[in-house]
Amino acid sequence: MSRPQRVAVIAAPPVSMFNLSIPEMLFGKAETGGRPGYETVICAPEPGPVATTGGLDLVVPRGLDAVDEADTVILAGSGAQPGEPDPRILDALRRAAAAGKRIASICTGAFALAAAGLLEGRAATTYWTYRDALGEAHPGVRLQGDVLYVQDGPILTSSGYAAGIDLCLHIIRTDHGAAVANTVARLALVAPVRPGGQTQFTQTPLPPERGASFAATRAWTMEHLDEPLTLTDLARHAGVSVRTLSRRFHAETGVSPLQWLLHQRVERAKELLETTGLAMDRVARASGLGTADSLRLHLLRRSGLTPSAYRAQFSRLVLPVTAGAGAE
Repeated sequence: MSRPQRVAVIAAPPVSMFNLSIPEMLFGKAETGGRPGYETVICAPEPGPVATTGGLDLVVPRGLDAVDEADTVILAGSGAQPGEPDPRILDALRRAAAAGKRIASICTGAFALAAAGLLEGRAATTYWTYRDALGEAHPGVRLQGDVLYVQDGPILTSSGYAAGIDLCLHIIRTDHGAAVANTVARLALVAPVRPGGQTQFTQTPLPPERGASFAATRAWTMEHLDEPLTLTDLARHAGVSVRTLSRRFHAETGVSPLQWLLHQRVERAKELLETTGLAMDRVARASGLGTADSLRLHLLRRSGLTPSAYRAQFSRLVLPVTAGAGAE
């Protein structure tokens, strides 16, 4: 029986309690085969009280020795531009990198990763308010635009606050597949896994609401993913023009309706590959991707795996694959 993966979350004072709570909340809900997928521990340079941005002291029982025992290390940021990182944290991050551990940051935690030299020449992001400051302090970082999170090899960085949720769900999906990640999202009452390329914010304010948002249309779309939906279909359901749909949908979600629809179809295909023995052509039709060739193309582009390789890696069932044509 494989042990749960160990996650060490570093609380660098003053730490945001919201950012600090995200990994524990999400990794704590991830189960595979009825067993916990992760063990999460919070650590700090000095065990004991750690200052938070809310003015409270949080008692952290573990020191940075927890980093050496972990498979994944996450640095939780404060939500404000940090000062000089604690040298003990930088040493712990460098040891983790040298050992080949996966290292991630939430919000302004990216500053410590950069100070440790882990982001040199790598793509990264941080909370948009402090993106320019990070670039000025560490010009070797290849800063990405208004994205939710970025993965460059074993190093992951996310933008502010709630983007840490997206980053942690991305890690869970990478380790255990889309079905587990989406289950965690439902249990935590947060949005399903979102692609990292979504924007952090929109500079265009939403128009005055004349009723509900497009949440009902998105829910309706999820129930009809196997149908050949068009922008006209979505606009008709929402009771607006295609132009209004496109503009306001992007303002609400950060992506266009068709980008969102494709992402949901790929996620549905992943879940079917993980939880059923359907042939590839049937998975493609049930997820709205049309053909097995289309399924293969989009899955390769999104995950780097063919459908058969994805199923072999993440399948939660031991089932014979149903006979049928399909490109692998």
